[in-house]
Amino acid sequence: MPLAIQINAFGGPEQMQLTDVLVGEPGPGEVRIRHHASGLNYIDVYQRTGMYANPLPLTLGMEGAGVVEAVGPGVLHLAVGDRAAYASNPPGSYSQVRVMPAKNVVVLPDAIDFDTAAGMMLKGLTAQYLLKKTRPVEGLEPGDHVLFHAAAGGVGLIACQWARALGLQLIGTAGSAAKCRLALDHGAAHAIDYSSQDFVAEVKRITGGRGVKVVYDSVGKDTFERSLDCLRPFGLMASFGNASGPVPPFAPGALGPKGSLYLTRQTLFTHIATREATQAMADDLFDVVGSGAVKIRIDQRYPLAQAAQAHRDLEARKTTGSTVLEI
Repeated sequence: MPLAIQINAFGGPEQMQLTDVLVGEPGPGEVRIRHHASGLNYIDVYQRTGMYANPLPLTLGMEGAGVVEAVGPGVLHLAVGDRAAYASNPPGSYSQVRVMPAKNVVVLPDAIDFDTAAGMMLKGLTAQYLLKKTRPVEGLEPGDHVLFHAAAGGVGLIACQWARALGLQLIGTAGSAAKCRLALDHGAAHAIDYSSQDFVAEVKRITGGRGVKVVYDSVGKDTFERSLDCLRPFGLMASFGNASGPVPPFAPGALGPKGSLYLTRQTLFTHIATREATQAMADDLFDVVGSGAVKIRIDQRYPLAQAAQAHRDLEARKTTGSTVLEI
């Protein structure tokens, strides 16, 4: 029987168990995929802890790459034998084989290997919708400053490179001098070490006191309030994660005195709600990676059986770039 990493109760990494699973035939609108690699993301931690609750038992994992083994009725864009990749609900990529909805699965270009695909689908599509679709009311033009927290992580390093390709001046934050150097090496125009620098003061210094048009924030509780102080009037606070915990209840009235600010909470799965949207975004990602403007950095690899250790390292902020489980 195929193996998968499952949890039977919400909690810490110790809940993650390598177990045998039954995998049947795909139904209408589904495919069966044999994975070669699975990506690690912070959303996996949220689902393991129950912050984002799913039915139990739960196989973790939101992105993967492999080969299509079987195709259910009504699936026309995939065929048996296709190299394929995805970022998708429901979870289940920490597995050797799975059956899943086909709408978020796309054919993987031959030039992109399985590890790279598994390390870039959720993170790269996230960077795509942030930089291309989650924009301030006044728009973004070449030369504009944006603030991106956790710039040395998987999403962050892709965003640094993509922002540079778009002509944006990305100001990245990270938790050490080494991580700041990594962000700069990948295209950030400026990097702020929040362990030793006041990021609000640094943003104001870099922008000549004006602030940035948009803040992209996956950290959550620890950065939310002060990020608002980094925005120029009519700026956009784009929250898309909770690595430090969820943002506490917030009074919208505070946005007025700070400059008539805008606030949005984004999620990838709204953007990839249809097959057509998924394909268009994936094509954009494949193009920018294929051109060499964005390179996917995989800094950690673990065998599937060591997925719990991968979670421990991610939560301890020991990782940089993308992390892949090899299957």
